Amino acid sequence: ANKLKNLIYPTYEEITLDLENQLANLDGGYEKLTTAMSKQGEQWHREIDIVVNKMKTEISEMKVKHRDLLKKHLDEIKQTQALIKQTLLAIEEIKKSTEVSPTIEYSSKIREFSKLPPKLKITLPTFIPKPLDHKKLNRLFGQITPLSTATEENVLSLNQPNTSVRELLDEPELIATIQTGYQNVFSVTYLNEDCVWTFGSTKDIKCFNMKGELLHTVSNKSEQPPSDIAVDSDGNLLFCDWKSRTVNKVNNGQTEELIRLQGLVPGNLCVTSNGDLLVTMVSDDVTQSRVVRYSGSTEKQTIQFDDKGKPLYSGNDYFKYITENRNYDICVADYEAGAVVVVNQDGKLRWRYIGHPSVTKKEPFHSIGITTDSQSRILTADPGNHCIHILDQDGQFLRYIDNCDLEYPCGLCVDNNDNLFVSEVKKGNVKKIKFLR
Repeated sequence: ANKLKNLIYPTYEEITLDLENQLANLDGGYEKLTTAMSKQGEQWHREIDIVVNKMKTEISEMKVKHRDLLKKHLDEIKQTQALIKQTLLAIEEIKKSTEVSPTIEYSSKIREFSKLPPKLKITLPTFIPKPLDHKKLNRLFGQITPLSTATEENVLSLNQPNTSVRELLDEPELIATIQTGYQNVFSVTYLNEDCVWTFGSTKDIKCFNMKGELLHTVSNKSEQPPSDIAVDSDGNLLFCDWKSRTVNKVNNGQTEELIRLQGLVPGNLCVTSNGDLLVTMVSDDVTQSRVVRYSGSTEKQTIQFDDKGKPLYSGNDYFKYITENRNYDICVADYEAGAVVVVNQDGKLRWRYIGHPSVTKKEPFHSIGITTDSQSRILTADPGNHCIHILDQDGQFLRYIDNCDLEYPCGLCVDNNDNLFVSEVKKGNVKKIKFLR
């Protein structure tokens, strides 16, 4: 019965959740495909418009030249015609005259006017369209990969314990300390086994290895510190710039704008298991906060109110760090409200956590950094009490991490081996902590 309850049923539940998530994101995936194709089409239209406009300019220039040539030739012909008329009038006057001298002085113009001007014929230019090679056109435009279906066999051994279950250490262990050089370091996000990105009180976002060596620096163009950072599934750095109201991606050292807000200021962000972005933001008048889900640059979902129409999040510009749990719950650390607010993937409120009664924790609970581990536990920083709260996926308090000389913990993230990284906001350090067996 224990194996059925603790091993077999949870596996079915995990498979069900995965399939439901695939179904929930089906439309979004195909929308992304259609959007990519439309963007390619728009790019082609722009390039074709450039070619057409260039040709139109050339035609306009030809037309002006054509007109000038015809007018010049016409003016020359008319001048000669006028001279012929004058000559004919002069001849008539001589005929009428009884004097001999005009006749003697007259010089015939026949030879001069007999040399006729050439007939000018300027042929209009023509457009010769090239025949469309549809096969070549399709190859140049791009292609859609065929639908790929992969079935992964689930093998369940009833004779072995579930080795994926990892218990909490009785005493978390400090593994490493990275000195970032920031006066205040606000956040940390995991890049790979040896590297983390951090940001603090300057415009620079820094990448360090576990030896504390600075590997990369990205500077925010607005000359201000970002409001949060994350890493996408391709390893690209993402960051929110509150000054320019943008969410940006750094790819091969180049910063590109993904999202630009109007009437709202981006705060914190995270990347979900399916590659979406979750961004917390606040209105310009600093009264309304919300979470918005994006697929690329396309807005898919807004989470702001509960079923009774009440705001889920406090209306202010304080930190609201955000993460997605393994069960697709969306977890927000609402600092000013002193609460962890958790909704399901549809945006329905599941629970709030407002701290745990303790005789040793004297300061009011203010949740700031937030992350989750492989067991769907939620970890949130409590800087005033110099500790980290660990909760289960249903919001039940499990324990504190309050050793490792923690001081004012702020940003949190977990690597693929469930090691915890903590930024100590007032010391400028990032600590790597082992907290699971």
